[in-house]
Amino acid sequence: MLLATTAMVEDADAGTDGEALASPTLRRCIVTRQALEKPAMIRFVIDPEGRVTPDLKERLPGRGLWVTATREALDQAVAKHAFSKAAKQSVRAAPDLADRVTELARREVAELLGLARKSGQLVAGFEKVELALRAGKVRVLVAASDGADDGRGKLARLAGSGVEICAPLTAAELAQALGREHAVHAAIKASGIAEKTIIASRRYAALQQGPQTGARAV
Repeated sequence: MLLATTAMVEDADAGTDGEALASPTLRRCIVTRQALEKPAMIRFVIDPEGRVTPDLKERLPGRGLWVTATREALDQAVAKHAFSKAAKQSVRAAPDLADRVTELARREVAELLGLARKSGQLVAGFEKVELALRAGKVRVLVAASDGADDGRGKLARLAGSGVEICAPLTAAELAQALGREHAVHAAIKASGIAEKTIIASRRYAALQQGPQTGARAV
């Protein structure tokens, strides 16, 4: 069923701009008109009540309306009525759409970290992460955004060129995602979940850019 739904989504999005893009993974932003790879964008659909609905997992049926994954682009999409123009109908976009999407992106990161832990792809704790890095078994190095700089710096220096370093969540958020009382450092080995976590973390960091929310170090 998921494969069928995904195929339907791709077919619906393919003609969004009435032109063929160079790559099937490219989508054109309804605000900037730039064609970008899908991981750098957020997909939206219009629900039966005419409301703009975020579709971060890219599974909802219907024509996809794509916006660059930044707070500025989302705010402009709402202010300039870009969704109505792209959909060629009157639709309702919440004034705080950027905040809602940013929170969904944060939850997506937390969910992926939880899945990585449950599937045995993730280790947590300074010592375990250090051992995994020294063994060359890390694809994603995760640190709490409010963790101490010395510990983060030591682990970062052990990371090779193929290791993605990110700090998407606070220590409290990271601990909650991992089902622990305390968590500052984690590492995910090479896997599909690791690649999804990289995409989700980058997107969340981009969405945090803006006057209302400061960017966290990644």
